[in-house]
Amino acid sequence: MTNQKYIALVDCDSFFVSCERKLNPELNGLPVSVVSGERGCVVSRSKEAKLLGVPMGIPLFQAVEKYPECIYISSNHNSYGKISRMVMNILKNFSPNVQIYSIDEAFVDFTGLTKLHKKNYFRLAEELQNRIFEEVGIPVTIGVSATKTLAKLASDKAKNTNSRIALVGKASIIPLLKNTEIQEVWGVGRKIGVKLRGYGIKTAFDYINRDDNWIQKRFGKNGLSIKSELLGNMISPISNEIELPKSISDTKSFLEFSSDMTFLKNELSIHIHTTCARLRRINCKCSTIGLLLRTKDFKTYYEKLQLKTPLDFEFDISKAAFSLLEKMYSRDILYRSIGIVLEDFKPNSEEQLSIFEINPRREQNERLGKSLDKLEEKFGKNIVRTGFVNKNIPDKINSFNNTSPS
Repeated sequence: MTNQKYIALVDCDSFFVSCERKLNPELNGLPVSVVSGERGCVVSRSKEAKLLGVPMGIPLFQAVEKYPECIYISSNHNSYGKISRMVMNILKNFSPNVQIYSIDEAFVDFTGLTKLHKKNYFRLAEELQNRIFEEVGIPVTIGVSATKTLAKLASDKAKNTNSRIALVGKASIIPLLKNTEIQEVWGVGRKIGVKLRGYGIKTAFDYINRDDNWIQKRFGKNGLSIKSELLGNMISPISNEIELPKSISDTKSFLEFSSDMTFLKNELSIHIHTTCARLRRINCKCSTIGLLLRTKDFKTYYEKLQLKTPLDFEFDISKAAFSLLEKMYSRDILYRSIGIVLEDFKPNSEEQLSIFEINPRREQNERLGKSLDKLEEKFGKNIVRTGFVNKNIPDKINSFNNTSPS
């Protein structure tokens, strides 16, 4: 391996559960599962919940019946996003090259940091791990190796160690690959893994021993890239350029089914505000919105609307979304959920305003949107409600008990 690189994958342990424990330390040591909504599925489990046997993805109603000892908390993505940004900021201060992979994972370039910190790679990982826990209160697992693919495998290996840290150097690559089932390799997955097993490839070691021409013929360029990365040759370097998401969405099941238009608009306004805040966070506007309506009987309706100009402000997007809702709505149908989807993003830095555009409220709306974001950052989500608010409608609590903040 020439021009040796050292890549760390930092993975937050049971992230949603860890966030809930940060917000409510009384949950420490207890079996806890976070679910995707009042009628959703388990999406995160504590170590104690796993020991009880709570499976990932089990519907809430089944989990409560089979594992009543476990504490179930409805997900609070706004809080999780804030905590994630705190973790990622620590990573960015630790290394100049960080690639955020998901809300709870990031690749960190460790190359050259041993001289700067005067520590070996294990001690570097340990320092970073301690710093995140001390400053944010989130436990992390760290895998270090020469490529992203190997760092991911090292991270998986680290989950079975007391230190939650694992290094995979040149001498330990082959032993690791011999003990890694092919579907566990990053970028392979279950479906391709089944196909590879049909060819007699059961482990990552079996895969790297296949001829390049054989791999390329069946799996193309990506297949060859996986082989190279497994051998310790970096194909996918760390990129700290922020990639815009393809869409931003927010939806949630109601506590009770409803056909009340005012209630639907009120719930939709909350989702619009959440997505607009996320849109402003990445300094973009959207040119397309989509409205999702799901009935009591799980029938789904979805329609899109192209906006005349890119928008990121709640009141502007609400006008378009409400027009879609009025078009799709039927008073004879009971609905179980409503949601908004924003698409076709335009970075603010690339926005070109026409000299003929007349919108005296534009700057006022932008300032108001930023003010809403600052208020929420300081006082919490939905400290200010936008859109339709009916005092006769009780506030919907996003939890099953008092352990999850609203």
